[in-house]
Amino acid sequence: MTTAEWASLPEAVVRTVRGGPLLLWEFRRPWLAVSSAVHGGGLGLRHWVVNATVPSGYDRSDPERHVAELAEELELSGQGSGLLTAVDVGHAATATDSGVRASVTTGVGHPVWAAHEGARTEHLVRHAPGTINAVCFSPVRLEESALVNLVATVAEAKAQALVEAGVPGTGTCTDATVVACPVDGAAEPYGGPRSVVGAPLARAVHSAVTAGLRVRDPRDR
Repeated sequence: MTTAEWASLPEAVVRTVRGGPLLLWEFRRPWLAVSSAVHGGGLGLRHWVVNATVPSGYDRSDPERHVAELAEELELSGQGSGLLTAVDVGHAATATDSGVRASVTTGVGHPVWAAHEGARTEHLVRHAPGTINAVCFSPVRLEESALVNLVATVAEAKAQALVEAGVPGTGTCTDATVVACPVDGAAEPYGGPRSVVGAPLARAVHSAVTAGLRVRDPRDR
């Protein structure tokens, strides 16, 4: 991809709603996104993304509705994607590589190994503390299949950073990811870690998670 094909990446703004900080990305035009967030997950057009800090003792059973309420107070319109974390979003680490950007809030209070024979599989509280949220942007359009592939690439890069730092796990059971791209232009077909977009995104996520792990107490404001 050439710089002439790049779209300007959305910039995050810090807002305070209900006494808590959040990061907000608003798009002038909707972007195509894949998301595993509690609100606005799935694959489709998104007008905004929010990554919001919640208290460590957060006990709401309706996190999707909570994000909707935050969106109402922010007067956001259109479909968006919202993530929640016990990490103070002021500690978000952002890394850019070859025009691809990753903003990550890294909380590893409860790391887990993805494949664990003794893992408990009962219903999990999705908004539990100790979450790694990654909000990522590509400056070029991607095929839908490539976007899905990029979610795996983000997970691989995150796991690499955790293992290198000595964290006993590949992530947490509440991690969430959003990857977004513009809707115009020729679409990149691949999103693996050796693809045109996947390779720099892997490096950006690895760098951002590594930086986030250096924060002494990411819940402190």
